[in-house]
Amino acid sequence: MGKRFSILNLGIGDRELDTAVADCMKDLDDQEQLTGQLTQSVSDFTPGAILKGKVVRIAGDDVVVDIGYKSEGFIDKMEFDDIKVIEQSLAEEAVIELEVYLDQIEDASGLVVLSKKKADRIRGWERVMETYKVGDVVKGKATRKIKGGLLVDIGVPVFLPASQIDIRRVGDPQDWVGRELECKIIKIDNERRNIVLSRRKMLEDERDRMKKDLLSNIQKGEVRRGVVKNITDFGAFIDLGGIDGLLHITDMSWGRIQHPSEVLKVDQSVEVKVLDYDLDRERISLGLKQLSPNPWSLVAEKYPVGTRHKGEVVNIMPYGAFVKLEDGIEGLVHVSEMSWTRNIQHPNEVVALGQEVEVVVLDVNQDKQEISLGMKQAEENPWTNVEEKYPPGTQIKGKVRNMTTYGAFVELEDGIDGLLHVSDMSWTKKITHPSAMLKKGDEVEAVVLSVDKDRKRVALGLKQLSSDPWETDIPGRFKPGQKVKGAVTKLTSFGAFVEIGEDLEGLLHISEMSDGKIEKPEEIVQPGQTLELKILNVDPTERKIGLSLKAMSEDGVELPPEQTASVKVNIPEETAKSISEREEKKDE
Repeated sequence: MGKRFSILNLGIGDRELDTAVADCMKDLDDQEQLTGQLTQSVSDFTPGAILKGKVVRIAGDDVVVDIGYKSEGFIDKMEFDDIKVIEQSLAEEAVIELEVYLDQIEDASGLVVLSKKKADRIRGWERVMETYKVGDVVKGKATRKIKGGLLVDIGVPVFLPASQIDIRRVGDPQDWVGRELECKIIKIDNERRNIVLSRRKMLEDERDRMKKDLLSNIQKGEVRRGVVKNITDFGAFIDLGGIDGLLHITDMSWGRIQHPSEVLKVDQSVEVKVLDYDLDRERISLGLKQLSPNPWSLVAEKYPVGTRHKGEVVNIMPYGAFVKLEDGIEGLVHVSEMSWTRNIQHPNEVVALGQEVEVVVLDVNQDKQEISLGMKQAEENPWTNVEEKYPPGTQIKGKVRNMTTYGAFVELEDGIDGLLHVSDMSWTKKITHPSAMLKKGDEVEAVVLSVDKDRKRVALGLKQLSSDPWETDIPGRFKPGQKVKGAVTKLTSFGAFVEIGEDLEGLLHISEMSDGKIEKPEEIVQPGQTLELKILNVDPTERKIGLSLKAMSEDGVELPPEQTASVKVNIPEETAKSISEREEKKDE
């Protein structure tokens, strides 16, 4: 207005006046626009604003940016992933424009503090919010592990809980850092600028879709590819895409395996055959060995009965050893088929795991997939010529190899033992245990009594080395009524055995020890005690000599002091009273 009045005062014409007014109004509009621009510009320079700027230089650890403010702003070089590119562009005098976040207009040093990362994060969040919604699938890289899960970069860092990383429980989330992940958005919080992802939900949804597709198309006998998800003692679970099928250990190999881990490992890709399935229970049985020919189909032709083969001992049981003839073909060598001569208690006495042995096929059952093998049949049977080598009457020398309660086993040759029974050790002495005559390791001479080739038995005799005294000597030397002396060798419940000659014993029955009733022989006699006795009978057929102690007193023979004392001391009071009453009746 001041300019208009000055024009009027100068006395300018109407035309010039109109032109001057127009110019004046234009100036006023320009001033108002400039004032508005200045006001708007000033309002932009408040902390939290995102501004456009140009990189002008690099000063030390900072990148200097012109944002149109009275002072230039500074950004820490660490915020630039490609600082070398910035340096190169500056050297080439190229214009570098970027958006920055105004952190502080003036910090303690009077500088304008800017942030490129904060600007990028805000713009990224805005782009994400414009692009995605809950339920959308996004891809991103796991950048680092934080409490409870992972940060995933999908343009902005978002949260993936550890429980949502996979369908199965994961170990350390750190193992997933650096991996590209595909996840589903399950939560968006606009106010807090927070997004939560779930890879598990995405996998479950995909798995459900694949499961429906698989169950609607699966066919028995078809071959499918899957991934080993879990291994147990009884088999492996194979992910066929939406559902797991069970590959049992018995369907992994035609051969013997101890554990599924010998064949498969977790995450291994494998082709399997569908053996059976139950749509209602969603169970699928799979087979691996069924993809290759069954070696048992030709076993009868490859391993006929009587043929010899070499194989490896792959398993040992108490009843025998399993020998692998080829992959998938094993036969059993029963413990009874391991040796012609040895009495083997356990197969590990003869074979060891991994040992190569020669065997003969004894039987083949193709339906049951069983082969019976023999090891001893691969060797000559030493019992074949035993009858010719050791006819009855042959005198042999051998070492006592073992003893039992009923006799001693004497080794005739390697693998051939003869049994020396206790009844064939002495003509006259009653032997209750072979240790009374022999001990293990003794060299003995004996006579072959009999040979049973089929039962693999050779009977030996020791007493047969001399003539039978019961036929030649004893009946003439010992007569009924004859008095003899001897030492008590042992006591039994029915009497005592008394040695009356070299290796010759007689029986003093408990009823012949005293006129009175006796409960136990030790009431009258003791082992080692010397007695004078009368022979009651001599029986060559039964090989027995009966002795009597009481007959000596009935004949009026005075017993030795030790015998008398023994009798008097050991006779019970009731027995003594009974004897006394009987004697009184005799006197009457």
